[in-house]
This record gives sequence, structure tokens and C-alpha cells, in this order.
Amino acid sequence: MSLFSTSSHTSGLLLSKIAPLQVLSFAHTLSRRTSRGRQAKAPMVTSTTGLEAWFINSLASAGNCRKHSTRSAQVQLPLQRHCVPTKRRPGYIPGLDRYQHAGPKTVQDFEFPENRTREELMELVDQYSGDSFTDQLPLIDPPKLYQPSDGPHLRVSDKPEDEWPPPHHAWPADSDTKIKIQDLVRALQDFSKHPEDIYQLYRALPEPRAPYLESKTRHKMLRHLAVVERKDERSMLRYLSVIDDVKRSAIPLSSAEWTSAVSFVARYVSWSTEVEVEAALHMWREMEHVAGVRASDATFNVLFDVACKAGKFTLAEMIYKEMESRGLEFNRYHHVSMIFFYGLQKNGDGARAAYKSLVEAGEIVDTVVLNAMISALFRAHEPTAAENVYERMKKAHSERSGSKLQPRNFKDRRFITRILKQWAWIAKMHPDRRQEYQSRSIIAPDLHTFRILVNHFAIEAGDLDKTARFLAEMQWFRLPLHGALFSTLLKGFALHGGVRYTHWTEQRLESVWRSLLEALDDGVEDLYVSKWMATWALRAFAKCSGKSRTLIAWDELRGKWDPGEEDMTFVMSNLRQILESADTAQKRRDWVIGGFV
Repeated sequence: MSLFSTSSHTSGLLLSKIAPLQVLSFAHTLSRRTSRGRQAKAPMVTSTTGLEAWFINSLASAGNCRKHSTRSAQVQLPLQRHCVPTKRRPGYIPGLDRYQHAGPKTVQDFEFPENRTREELMELVDQYSGDSFTDQLPLIDPPKLYQPSDGPHLRVSDKPEDEWPPPHHAWPADSDTKIKIQDLVRALQDFSKHPEDIYQLYRALPEPRAPYLESKTRHKMLRHLAVVERKDERSMLRYLSVIDDVKRSAIPLSSAEWTSAVSFVARYVSWSTEVEVEAALHMWREMEHVAGVRASDATFNVLFDVACKAGKFTLAEMIYKEMESRGLEFNRYHHVSMIFFYGLQKNGDGARAAYKSLVEAGEIVDTVVLNAMISALFRAHEPTAAENVYERMKKAHSERSGSKLQPRNFKDRRFITRILKQWAWIAKMHPDRRQEYQSRSIIAPDLHTFRILVNHFAIEAGDLDKTARFLAEMQWFRLPLHGALFSTLLKGFALHGGVRYTHWTEQRLESVWRSLLEALDDGVEDLYVSKWMATWALRAFAKCSGKSRTLIAWDELRGKWDPGEEDMTFVMSNLRQILESADTAQKRRDWVIGGFV
């Protein structure tokens, strides 16, 4: 099957992997990634061939060319379209009220009395004087707005009044199906409900399922399934299964729903490769060429993000140039992505210029922005500058009376990010309000800040003293030890332990291990055992303590973990390699008494 086929049939490969789920046509691309197990990261590619050439051809395609298109992609439906009037209250901000229930009850929970000028915001990040390229960067200029029109263009509308099928239209249902629909509607009223529970209620409906739901219920369900703390294979297939039902029922999707689908296929793994880039571009092409729905700024930001993570920097630049040609405006998401982009290129000056561009554009600086700068500076091999940003975040937090911390719930954080985006939009029309809005932002270090710091100093630098210092400072911010931090520490012992004159000693490993086991027994929030945590634990003990202690540690961990078949296979293969290799701890003891044996 061709990679860029527009067939609407599901993928047999992924369907056989997770039988209850249905998958969109392009998912066979993703199966190439999931079926081959863990693979090495894709090499960084910057050529203008392959995906870049396909991207250009897609833009030039006659079926989607803005200058030559004579018709829009239409879906033939057997019903007559009705116009649905909508009313908006005075002072309405588009999209804001839809997210109120997802976060804190009032924005005042996040207010601060002090104002921060642009100069103070710039001082949070080191700005070098002299012959620096900072003032000339970023190399990718923000798009010029209000491009001249190249003619009228037809497109499928996603406005409420143009909803099709009509808002209250649904297939007639029998009494049993009506009860199931009511159960689903009630569950959707609780936004904290787990997406898997919502999905199972939806799956209880008779096939083809989607037509039995009114448009309001359908959109609300898709939004509920799209909002997850971490995208993974399961959440991706769950969302795409519903999307497949909607498509096969000839029901159009909104721009936001298409963008969520693109995001799932691009970000269901922690680090993207060319496979995910291909899948995301295919979904984008289907969105515009087949469904006739124009990509939004959020869609292009997702495409840019996955291209960066896969090392396709030339493609990433082309994506942003296409934003410019369409007159799409930069917002905080795009500015933060630019900081990330230059970090991946190990370009510290570029990251500083992107930060400067964000401030000058009137966007609100918060913890998310500064975390991106810390990460970019570490990647650019400027650890001192990165640590300075963290110290200034600490100082700014301590100087503020009644300072707040970032909420731990990811839906609350998501709500705040959307509010900051809206504030920046308002401040561009009313500049006098910007300082007031900036004073309400939160710039205190959060869990992600410490994950970035610990990851660098424990793994890259091998500095256990600084790692221990940052872990201790987490207590000052009342942040619990996250499972990812334990994984990072264990990886640090696996990489830097087992040698003379190191701080990564067997005794300190035992101390970390006891803390982990106690935290698991206490049921600490956000702490769970993953296959990577188990693997790094085994490698750490093999490196520092020897094979016998490794087997004991595995027995201790196995009693607190119930892995799936795939995770168990992965860990056992690593344990087998450890047992079949030389005992490094024994070799070290032999060296101490007179040489290797």
C-alpha cells in the first residue's frame, strides 16, 4: 500500500496489534514504527529531498492550489443542510469560555502584584553584547501578516452555524441505545473523567456509532479524548478509532479535530523519527486535499514540532515559510517552538533571539517559556547560562509576596496556557494592559524545570553533587519526586557508576533504591514503574554491585510491578544480556587485589 494513499480503510497491521481499536488509513505508516520494537534514533537529516520535496509537491497540487482551485472538496450527504443562528454575549473572547471548567475557578488564583517590564524579562536570560548574531536572528522570520489576497477560495466551514449534519440531527435509536447515549452524555459532563472510560461508553453504542450522537456530544467527546497528559500508542489509537467512525459516516471534522489527529500521530512517541513525520504530513494532506479543511496555525505548529524532533530542519523552515505565505500569525506556541528549534540546532544565540522575539511580540513570559530556554541552552552546550536562568526564576519567585506555583494537574496547566495566549491577544490591542497580565504569570520552577536540570547534570555531566542539590531544592517548592526523576538517577548510576573515585557509589545507589521502593509502597502520586525504569535499575546494579545483587533487585521490583507482555519481554531481554556479559563488579574487585583474571 502506498504511504500517501487516501483510502479510508483501517490498517490491518495495527488492527491486529490492538484488536478492539480501529485505525485510520495512514496508520500502516505508524505500524512500521511500533512493530519493529525499540529502534535507534533517526539520524539528523537536513537535505531538501524526500519529505521536503513531497511537502512542496503537496502545496503545488492542483487539488489544493489556492490560485487554481475551482472547487472545494465536498462530502455528499443525504440530508438537507439547515442554518443554525448563534448568539454571542458582549465582550466575548472566542474559545475562552469553553475551557473555563478545565482549570481553576478564577484567574485571580494566579495573580501577582508586581509588574515586570520588558527589560526585566530580558534580564531573565543572559544577553551577550559584542559581535553576537542574536540581534540578526532568528533566521526564520516571523510571518508577515495580512498577505494580499490571491482570489476567493472555497472551503468546508467549521462554524457552528454551518454544522453538518445539523446540530440536533442524529440517527433514531432504540430504547437500549438511548440509555447508552445518556450514559455517555452524563460522563462527558465531568471533564476529569478518564478518556478510557469515555471511550468504552462510546464503544458500547451499536455500529457505526458516530451517527447516533448529536454534533455537540460528538465534538465534546472528541475533545475529551484529545486532552491527555501524555500521548502514547494507546491514546492515539483510541482517538483515531473514533475519527475513523466519523469519517466512514461521512460526517465532517472540525479544524481542531483534524489538528488533534495530526498531533497524535506525530507525538505518540517520546522522540519522533521520519516515520512520524510521514504520518503527520499524510494526515495534513488528507485534511486539506480530501476533506477541504484548511490547516490552522496550530496544525502547522504540530508539523513544525515533529519535523524538528526528527531532525528535518529544512522541512521545518519550509513549514514556517508556508505559514508566512498564508498570513498565519505567530502566537506563544510558535515562539516557544522556535526556541526549541534553535536548541536542537545547538544554537544558543538563535534561542536567545527567539526569546527576544517572544518578548517583543507582547507574549506573556511564564515557566513554560523559561523551561524552553533552559533546555535550549543545555543543548547548545551552555550549562552555566541555563543554570543562571533557573537561579533567576528562583529569585523572582522568592521576591514575590504570596507567589504561586504551577498547578500539578495538567488540565489546570493547559487552562493557564490558553489564558496567557488570550491575554497576549488582548494586550496587542490594548498595550497598556500587558504589564498587568505579565504580573499575573507564574515563573517559578516546576517539576519540568527540575527534570531538565537533573537530566543534564545526572546523565550528561555526571555531577551527582549538583543533582542532589536540585533534588533537595525541589522540597522547597513542595514538589514530589516524580518517577522520571528516579529513572534519570538510575540511568546516571548505570552510566557513571562502577569506577574508582566516582561519587556514583554502590552505597548511594542503595539509598536511592530504598527511597524508590518506599515511595512505591506509599503510593506516591505520579510514581509508577516503567520498562525503562526497570531496565536502568538492572543496569545500575550490574555496573555498581554485580550480577547477584542485580537478581535480588529484580525480585524486589518484580513484586511491586505488574508489567504487560511487551514490557516484560523488553526487560527480560536486557536482563539476559547483563547475565551473559562479564561481571563488572567482580572485575573491579579483581583489579583492586592485583589485576584482572
